[in-house]
Amino acid sequence: MSFDLLESAKSIFNSNVVSQASSQLGESEGGIQKALSGIIPVVLTGLLNKAGSGGDAGGLLNMIKGVAGDANPSAVAGALQSGGGGLLAKGGDLLRSLFGDKISSITGMLSSFAGIKESSASTLLQTATPATLGAAGQYAAQNNLTPNSFLSFLNTQKDSILNAVPGGLNLASMLGLSSLGDLGKKLGGLAAGIGGAGLGAATAAANTVKQASGGRWIWSLLLILVAIILLWYLMRGCGGNKPESTAVTDSITTSQLADSAAAHVTEGGPVVSRENIQVTLPDGTVLQAYKGGIEDQLVTFLKDDTRPAGKDVWFDFDNLNFKTGSAEITPESMQQVKNIAAILKAFPKSKIKIGGYTDRTGDSAKNLKLSQERATAVETALKNEKADMKQLLGAEGYGSQFAKAEATAPDEERKKDRHISVSVREK
Repeated sequence: MSFDLLESAKSIFNSNVVSQASSQLGESEGGIQKALSGIIPVVLTGLLNKAGSGGDAGGLLNMIKGVAGDANPSAVAGALQSGGGGLLAKGGDLLRSLFGDKISSITGMLSSFAGIKESSASTLLQTATPATLGAAGQYAAQNNLTPNSFLSFLNTQKDSILNAVPGGLNLASMLGLSSLGDLGKKLGGLAAGIGGAGLGAATAAANTVKQASGGRWIWSLLLILVAIILLWYLMRGCGGNKPESTAVTDSITTSQLADSAAAHVTEGGPVVSRENIQVTLPDGTVLQAYKGGIEDQLVTFLKDDTRPAGKDVWFDFDNLNFKTGSAEITPESMQQVKNIAAILKAFPKSKIKIGGYTDRTGDSAKNLKLSQERATAVETALKNEKADMKQLLGAEGYGSQFAKAEATAPDEERKKDRHISVSVREK
């Protein structure tokens, strides 16, 4: 029996999960079931759309493998019982990756479709997304899918997924498509291109063999010479590239300050023409920092009662560096880590999450791993500086998942995608 991704995802949301969601959200079980009948195919359609857009298939594959452990009923039921917690935040990050700024519109659409409160639809959507994508992640891990075979797999699943999207949901126009059928064609064309490339290579090889066996040794000799010249050219062209293990820069900069020459952090770490300031905390502690740096921004935000905390509130470290090819924080960078620990102590109600990001250069799997290791290193450093464990909600590496600049873009553009950030979830 062939694998059915849609049915596999549906099986996660059993009667216990529905009952738990109904109790936690104050909605009828019928309303929860109807909402899930829209959420599951909508999330999977978002995955199809992302894959069909010709983006980073390797990054998508790593993303779904990263949530494979969430694809079980007990994880979803437990998250609902505890009010969402980490799973809710993880779902929000995944949704932003798939739908960008369309999340609010999709939430409203699902709320109207299922007849439940918009807040309930939002919680259910964010909680269900990791589990839904995790079903695909489990299959990918169990079958050792490569980026190309992952795209081919999605192509085999697209019809059942797209047909399951309720007719009342205007998802196509929200994704900028005239119809969901267009999405199916895009993905099908991409998968066919993968197969076609293999077929073309095989045909070329067969023709070469046929020519070589024609009896004229001169043609064989010429082909060998051409192959040698081509190989030399390719090796020469690749010689100037950096190894993939050092694709992630060892100097983490801030995207908020990158456009200002007065607040520019160079690759080697030294800061050029930045204004030194003192940041005074509510407990009287005085921090030495930079104007517009993370300490300045973070303290200003935490003191401002009009600005709410949330999963979309992020601040970038602007003076944080790691030793080459590792997740070891350089000694001079520890001052900023200590400053963040002091800020947490001065604002005991605040809670944060650490995120690690890279540009698109190099191997996406290695970038994802290194971004996770570096985010974890910062969290560990904060713990070592006696930050309250209850204020640290975890660390997650996103690799190049949210990178905006292409791998071929100038470094001036790509460096904005390389950073370690702090998300203020409570204040």
